Amino acid sequence: MTIEAIVAKYGLAALFAGAALEGEAAVVAGGVLAHQQYFPLWAAMIAAATGSFCADQAWFFAGQRMRDHRWVAAARARPAFARALAMLERHPVGFIFAFRFLYGFRTISPIAIGTTAVAPRLFAAVNAVSAISWGIIFCSIGYWFGHAFEALVGRLTQGPRLWWLVGGIVAAGLAAALIYRQRSRAR
Repeated sequence: MTIEAIVAKYGLAALFAGAALEGEAAVVAGGVLAHQQYFPLWAAMIAAATGSFCADQAWFFAGQRMRDHRWVAAARARPAFARALAMLERHPVGFIFAFRFLYGFRTISPIAIGTTAVAPRLFAAVNAVSAISWGIIFCSIGYWFGHAFEALVGRLTQGPRLWWLVGGIVAAGLAAALIYRQRSRAR
């Protein structure tokens, strides 16, 4: 199976998962792939928005239904959790809309919001609008700057270079996650 066939077959599913698990980098990459015509830009935007929406809904319900679970308690102990609650108290709807755009708040915020009295319908409605906006913005960044990304990285579609690039990105992501995890445990 060629690289083009793999991307064509799993590209949008991978973009959905990347938006849910990783965030902006995966969605910008999805925009670049849409620019290279692996799939339509509108489909990339829908996959990104849906992945982000579903992940944040899951985190919200985890915070709401599993308040006493040890990993929610661990999240509560993080400084970002208290900051998220403080911002939520000051600007509830604005914060629900904006948290995915704020560095360091993407995963912790829906958990924190879930532990409060915010109604699930309100969270879902604002989360949907925010996820759609986020998907459109970050896919568009990748799409419109696709020429610059191609010039920087080279032709991504040429054989083994794509695998080296993907491998390097995965390795860098894993290294960053390990470093982050070690630093957060040291605190």
